[in-house]
Amino acid sequence: MFTGIDEVDWASLRHAHGSARDVPKWLRALASADSAERASALDVMYGALRHEDRVYDATPACVPFLFALAARPEVPDRAGIVELLVGIGTEGRARDTRAWEAVCAGAEVFVPLAADPDPAVRGAAAAALVHFPTEPARTLELMHQRLRAEWDGCVLLALTEALGLFARRYPAHADAAVDLLVEQSAPPYDARLRLAALGQLALAAPARLPAGLVPTAVGLLRERSARRAGAAEPVGPDTLVRRIRRLRPSDEEGAHLLRTLHSALGDRVADRTALLTGQLTSPDPVDRCNAVWMAAALLRGWRGDHAAVVGLLGGQLGTDQDPLRDAAVAVLAELFALAAPAAGDLYALVCARPDLWTHRWERGSPVLGGPLRALARCGDPRAVPALAQLLAGPAAPTDLGFELACLGAAAVPLAPAVRHRLGRVPLASPSAAPLAAALLAAVRAVGDRDAVPEVLRLLSGAPDGLGARDAVADRAIGTLEALGAAGRAAPLLRALLPTRHAAAAAGALWSADGDAGAVLPVLLRELTQGDPASRCAAARRLGGLGPAARPALPALRRAAGSGRIRQRTAAACALWYVDADPEPVLPVFRTAWTQDPPARGSIARCLTAMGPAAAPLRDLVAAELSAPRRHLARTGAPCRRGIPMDEALLTACREVLAVVQGVR
Repeated sequence: MFTGIDEVDWASLRHAHGSARDVPKWLRALASADSAERASALDVMYGALRHEDRVYDATPACVPFLFALAARPEVPDRAGIVELLVGIGTEGRARDTRAWEAVCAGAEVFVPLAADPDPAVRGAAAAALVHFPTEPARTLELMHQRLRAEWDGCVLLALTEALGLFARRYPAHADAAVDLLVEQSAPPYDARLRLAALGQLALAAPARLPAGLVPTAVGLLRERSARRAGAAEPVGPDTLVRRIRRLRPSDEEGAHLLRTLHSALGDRVADRTALLTGQLTSPDPVDRCNAVWMAAALLRGWRGDHAAVVGLLGGQLGTDQDPLRDAAVAVLAELFALAAPAAGDLYALVCARPDLWTHRWERGSPVLGGPLRALARCGDPRAVPALAQLLAGPAAPTDLGFELACLGAAAVPLAPAVRHRLGRVPLASPSAAPLAAALLAAVRAVGDRDAVPEVLRLLSGAPDGLGARDAVADRAIGTLEALGAAGRAAPLLRALLPTRHAAAAAGALWSADGDAGAVLPVLLRELTQGDPASRCAAARRLGGLGPAARPALPALRRAAGSGRIRQRTAAACALWYVDADPEPVLPVFRTAWTQDPPARGSIARCLTAMGPAAAPLRDLVAAELSAPRRHLARTGAPCRRGIPMDEALLTACREVLAVVQGVR
């Protein structure tokens, strides 16, 4: 197995953690008689050879020895070695051709492993038959043979997934693979295999799916769950592992089967909603818990009428299954206003479980608990009494203010308590920034002008470089401006004009006294000389001056014509508000709409202000409204507030169409 291992100059090679001189020791440990030593070596090799989905120059050097280990029947736990080889090869195909070529060179070893006496090895080798180049007709025949000979359910599932991968990878040979999948999707095959086949058909050949796909899939899920529930607990000692599994039920296989089907259905939101309805009404709480997380994926990524699914999520809150309830709460807290159909269930949970009003992470300050957070975020005023009780306590959650902002006018009765806490923020403490930011959001949302002294304290009382003066100044300035109280802070604002808060301070001074001559030089300096964030802020503030900023038009045109797209977009918006000329603005917006999806909200708001002049971009807005996927989800960049941001964009797009209606 290890012939030639000492001839490799391992010290000159590197893995994820440094020199590869320790690799021979790990390879030999994979053949140890000690199971703990084998498991430890495999874990270390996964981390060293495939760290963060990368491969290293030591990786291809290990491959021949890993193949030698995998081919020896006397080596225990070979399935993990086969999985490591498959991972190295598939990652190498995308990132390191040396690793890919090394696995391809030994890929013939996978053929006998697909018929190995150990079912775990057979399952791990199934995908390898397709991943690595062989003659497609031979590969298909091997899988056909294995399907006819195989008896282990887990291996059959692996072979079914390999068939789907084969059909997608080799279109010229797909028909025969699809025929096998169609056969497996019908009786007499058992429910789990039929579900797997349906998922692969949906991915590879949706036209071959049976009629009534959703009710069929729901029925198969329930049949499978009933059989799983009826399975006897394995006989043996009451170990810690068995106790943990009973306390935390899970069904990763079932989750994988349904995730595959949801993924394959993609933009078919109505079918996915119907499938989730069946999952969320399953008698099995484990099925429902899996469904909650699949509902999260649908809600985060796709638009549509989700009221029924949200209502079913709310229905999970009354369960005595903690994992199911906690999962539903976590998903509902992401929805903000879209969680309204579940507000009654959230309120019932808040009333029944005051112990869930807050949550404390290990060695951390208390934060708002999930049920109360979700209720506040959907704007339900029934959250106010519980929030008031927390504000009156000795240790209010540090993030509470952000959630109060979602309640708007309903939070007005809480203004005195918020004001009191804002006045007690320890200015020189590292905790000042998060505490003040949350409370300022609440002050601004409720329009509490009585809090102006406390806001001024944030600007004047902290030493430079610490606390609110450094980290919360922009928020404090924005709050004073929103409250119409910037004039009371004029001396402080002028003192901030030479700092990184110059754009915010200049804009607030303009709102207070309308003296463009005093702020234009500052904003022009920031627009042309500041860092990227300062340039964007200066452009937005210049737009706020309107026609009074006409002396800045040449600089704004230059900013809109070159540079980073985010800065160009901010400058283009300002150009419209200052000059009302659509000609230099619309081309920038069209480019930014595609290149910078997070900017679509601000663009749509500007288009609404443009009125009929926005008509040339009507096609972009109409396409956005007809797109099934949320705009941030399409970028692949998850965002904590992605759902409310997308809903706000849709509202803005409808407003744009309303103002340009009938304009061609």
